[in-house]
Amino acid sequence: MSSTRTTLRTTGVAVRAMIVLTLVLGVGYTLLVTGIGQVLLPGQANGSLLPDDEGSALIGQPFTDADGEALPQYFQSRPSAAGDGYDGASSGGSNLGPENPDLVAAIEERTAAIAEREGVDPSQVPADAVTASGSGLDPHISVEYALLQVPRVAEARGLPTQQVRELVESRIQGRDLGFLGAERLNVAELNLALDDREGE
Repeated sequence: MSSTRTTLRTTGVAVRAMIVLTLVLGVGYTLLVTGIGQVLLPGQANGSLLPDDEGSALIGQPFTDADGEALPQYFQSRPSAAGDGYDGASSGGSNLGPENPDLVAAIEERTAAIAEREGVDPSQVPADAVTASGSGLDPHISVEYALLQVPRVAEARGLPTQQVRELVESRIQGRDLGFLGAERLNVAELNLALDDREGE
């Protein structure tokens, strides 16, 4: 009898503890963290969505036609190894080493294609233009790659080259904490700003 009472008491304590901890940690903590995120960093907490359902500023996307050809009026993103390309559900790199023949061939092919598209020598094509990031979804390109594309974009849109260059320079994001990484530009945000500028 005493054993049964002890078992029931222990079970009751365990059930009450589970309910309290579920409410405190499962509900209360979640609401607290969500509230802090919404107050302090609402953009990031909500996915850094771009205007007019254009995607997220945190996820790279292609600016190509139905055949995968670069649209000349837009700045181009880095290549993507995520799924079939820019697949948010399959984030990841190719995992190919620097001496892998497939990767070497892909880089050579991309370098030649970009050099031809931009009208430059292959030696002027920056590394981020021909290599995918570790996630395959990096939304940024280097300042060097953006400036390389300025003449093509300006010509395709019938804008002065200097005007497009100034837009690029105005949207350069600095190094994280002032010293980590490199200066860069968000491609989707840059292209949206370009559309807005042309529509004015």
